[in-house]
Amino acid sequence: MSETTTTAPASTTPRPPSRISRTFHILGLLRESPVGMFGAALILFWVAMAILAPLLPLYDPLEPLAPFQPMGAAAPDGGTFWLGTDHKGRDILSRVIWGSQRVLIWATLSTVVAYLVGMLMGSMAGYLGGWWDEIISFLSNVLLSFPVMILFVIIITLLGASGLNIVIAVTFASAPGIMRIVRGLILDLRTRDYVFAAQTRGESAWYIMLVELLPNARGPLIVDACLRLGYTVVAIATLGFLGLGLPPPEPDWGLMIKEAVPLGSFAGHAMVVPAVALSSLILGFNMLADGLREISLRD
Repeated sequence: MSETTTTAPASTTPRPPSRISRTFHILGLLRESPVGMFGAALILFWVAMAILAPLLPLYDPLEPLAPFQPMGAAAPDGGTFWLGTDHKGRDILSRVIWGSQRVLIWATLSTVVAYLVGMLMGSMAGYLGGWWDEIISFLSNVLLSFPVMILFVIIITLLGASGLNIVIAVTFASAPGIMRIVRGLILDLRTRDYVFAAQTRGESAWYIMLVELLPNARGPLIVDACLRLGYTVVAIATLGFLGLGLPPPEPDWGLMIKEAVPLGSFAGHAMVVPAVALSSLILGFNMLADGLREISLRD
């Protein structure tokens, strides 16, 4: 009597989705949020303008051509001032588009640096605990006790007006708030099984913080990053309005509004156009954050 051998069936246990595929899945779900899609469209519009600024047929944003020209006025060279000119004769359309490049570069860089510092501080405070937590939390509370705009003004006044100093000011003002968010998330995540498994394998504290904990806290951090980008855009525009932003004659939206305010009705469009551009970009970040929050609650 012959014996029949049976082959064990292949395991059909589904593999958990990777972090990359899960991220793309969340981005795909953004299509189900009209609010998030509209916000993303506004942001992409200004990103496209910033990238294409050197390629578009624009006037030099710093060149004085013809002062106080209304929208649609003819230019001396036969062209058109589609959005008019300011009191110095500079083309407003050109300055708004080139200004989007400045504000997106410095706002993104400032937010990224603030997040790197804030996540590092929050991870150390939440996972290491003890005196690390006490020292970092104390320093953060000291910085958070200053009103944000006053802290900006103090730092820029001491260091001078420049893009790099804006990054430093935003980092000092935003990193403590980011630290508190990350610390709270880490305090919850550090009790999970995969953290105990990594500790059993003998992984270092830095590995656990950077590989096991932070990637699993990315959902709330992405939403907060979108909101914080909007806050940073407001901060950069406010500093420009106060004369503490990018040094003139850079096409800074806040500086453009400041220069147009004393002109009143003589050049109202010179104030309205950059204000609308600024509002639309901030609205885009806020709506994208709302869409991502809606998706994260549904997912």
